[in-house]
Amino acid sequence: MDGMSAAGDVNAVTDVNAAGSLSTAGGMSVTGGVNAVEGLSAAGGVNMASRPVRMAVLGAADIARRRMLPAMTRVAGVEPVVVAGRRPAETGRLAAEFGVEAAGDYETALLRDDVEAVYLPLPNALHAPWAERALRAGRHVLAEKPLTTCAADTARLQRLADERGLVLMEAMMFVHHAQHEEVRRLLDGGALGTPLAFTAAFTVPPRDPGDIRYRAGLGGGALLDTGVYPLRAAQHLLGGDLEVLGAVLRCGDEVDVGGAALLVSPRGVTAQVEFGFDRPYRCSYEIRGSRGGLLLDRAFTPPADLTPVARRTGLDGRTGDLPLRADDQFAALLRSFARAVRTGERHGDAAASLAQAWLVDRIRETARRVPA
Repeated sequence: MDGMSAAGDVNAVTDVNAAGSLSTAGGMSVTGGVNAVEGLSAAGGVNMASRPVRMAVLGAADIARRRMLPAMTRVAGVEPVVVAGRRPAETGRLAAEFGVEAAGDYETALLRDDVEAVYLPLPNALHAPWAERALRAGRHVLAEKPLTTCAADTARLQRLADERGLVLMEAMMFVHHAQHEEVRRLLDGGALGTPLAFTAAFTVPPRDPGDIRYRAGLGGGALLDTGVYPLRAAQHLLGGDLEVLGAVLRCGDEVDVGGAALLVSPRGVTAQVEFGFDRPYRCSYEIRGSRGGLLLDRAFTPPADLTPVARRTGLDGRTGDLPLRADDQFAALLRSFARAVRTGERHGDAAASLAQAWLVDRIRETARRVPA
């Protein structure tokens, strides 16, 4: 989930079956995933490698309407063809808004002959069953973060995708924004000296009491909802081999509503992350090194037209602003996904998603729980 409401799709849990191979209208098997379409032509003689990836959106969630479907219309490499949802009127309006077809259930959309991939903006607990269903049907999968609610499920689905030659990608949009590559280049170039400490926070005010983020059965909780952002930022800039030293989770009636964790890299760089939907809005990270520091605000949810500005601090405490490049992180994510589907090019997202899932598991296992 990502700042969205999926209330219309929370009753869609089904048993995952082992659907056999499917065929397109032209009789082409898609069970083989990337290798089955690479180099083949569609009925009109168009090379599949040059065609947009045709996608079904399973869930009429707010993030699909506000962010992902608009981005799909801007990216030449993908083409939305159908939106599926439980509420016919709402789904129909969303489909009409973006000029695609509407389906009354996920299965119908998933099994269409003209669908090659699915996007899953569902409640967290539904990611794994619907990702597995899609993979077994020969469909590539782009799933909202977190990919699943535990590391074991993430590893299992990644193995299934690899076995079938399919792309399984977590929609962690912010890592595809150009600003983070610029920050990493500064770090690698020694602009801050030796990295010593990293802090990051993604926090939001309390939600409506009926929000699905407060429901344990749907994979709610602040750690899975906002905590994965600062955790992934720490991985992205410090490396994937982070160790959890300690954590605190503030717990409500069903789920954690906030918390913090302290991690360390193999080189001794500390990372402190804060998350929650029980406190004022924060969306930033800061890196401090032996020669200075750098603070980046709007780190995880910058609008596409925003020119990011990083604030640098020198040894003498003086500060200066460093403009970074504006970017559309949703479009960048979709281009990365389409490239992986069409070329078979494997990406580093899979390893990062699994490492993130292990960190989440470890925080759950070791955290001190206190009442909210």
